[in-house]
Amino acid sequence: MKRFFALWVTLTALFLGGCATKQPTASQNDVDALAQAIQALGPDVDPAEAQKAATISYSYSQQLAREWNVTDSAIIHNAKVINGLRDYGLCNDWAEHMTRRLKQENFQTLDLHWATSPPTAFRIIHHSALISAKGDSMYDGIILDPWRNSGALYWAPTREDTRYDWRPRLEVREELLNGANPF
Repeated sequence: MKRFFALWVTLTALFLGGCATKQPTASQNDVDALAQAIQALGPDVDPAEAQKAATISYSYSQQLAREWNVTDSAIIHNAKVINGLRDYGLCNDWAEHMTRRLKQENFQTLDLHWATSPPTAFRIIHHSALISAKGDSMYDGIILDPWRNSGALYWAPTREDTRYDWRPRLEVREELLNGANPF
């Protein structure tokens, strides 16, 4: 029954979703805007690190979209992953890979976080990478979310991204393990 429901959701999403999405692109202005926002996180943020983080955030999002064959909206791609038609592309895949890739740079003036938005009424949990100035809270950082736009990087200051209730991943995990009912 569960498999039938997942297949039904996939077919419905495909029907309602219409045409496939095009591969994400970003201009140098997009990268520079993110670099400026990262640099503005604090006076000690190294401009070169901010530029490198922004460049990687955009280019790696695009690379993953190609590697994971993301050709549909995020929800439709999720259905494909759940039904075994794709291997990767759930929001936690994006968060894990983006966080891991940025951590490889060993930034000295920036910190990486994994943010989670607790389940909604539709039981949807969302994960994303997040960058902040070294030592700052994730709430003072910037969400780096390539999932919601199918590989086209969405970014915003954490507190301004009101679409989700971003919190530390382990905090949300602990609440769910302890039986917290988000509804």
